[in-house]
Amino acid sequence: MHRRGAARDRPQVESSLRGRGSRASVNGNLFVVVAPSGAGKTSLVAALLEREPNLRLSISFTTRAPREGEADGREYHFIARADFEKMIARGDFLEHANVYGNYYGTSRRWIDEQIAGDHDVLLEIDWQGAKQLRKLFPGMVGVFILPPSIDELRRRLQARGKDSAEAIEKRMSNAREEISHVLEFEYIIVNERFDSALDDLNSIVRATRMSRAQQAVRLAKLIEEFK
Repeated sequence: MHRRGAARDRPQVESSLRGRGSRASVNGNLFVVVAPSGAGKTSLVAALLEREPNLRLSISFTTRAPREGEADGREYHFIARADFEKMIARGDFLEHANVYGNYYGTSRRWIDEQIAGDHDVLLEIDWQGAKQLRKLFPGMVGVFILPPSIDELRRRLQARGKDSAEAIEKRMSNAREEISHVLEFEYIIVNERFDSALDDLNSIVRATRMSRAQQAVRLAKLIEEFK
């Protein structure tokens, strides 16, 4: 999951997921959740994962150092820059980006395996990553999490106590850029009350699973009985 700001040096990406927009068999769904820092995305996703056992979170690879309280394989897969660049050369990433001098990337093989196994997958990435993924996976479901107001977003960033005033201003600037792409997503949730926002996010996951394209395959035998 990429908890990252505006990406730089984003390369072209390739994936064996290309062309899966129309599938003959049932595969898992790909959910992409995007939000500016401080909108509450990470907390919402964590709560959603507790509700939905068949929904699996993609853990990104990164070259940045672990922060206090982070564990390898939980928040990120922390690897050396040289190893990351070898993975780029091998085409191991579905998408990757250089953000403030550190690489972040999504494992292509892991995503392929999970979706082919009929597991739903959720990614936390930025709007640029979402845009790249949509080219490779037209059937992805994009969800944008908005704060209730710009003033509330600033208050939340300040309340975290993690950033300097300068860093908060940078995050606010990044938020404006991120939010300018909000209408590129299928669903938009305002995280004003956490429980309500969580219910909204959960309903999107469940409704997607009940779509005609998915159910036509899963329920083919039942539907055939009525012909």
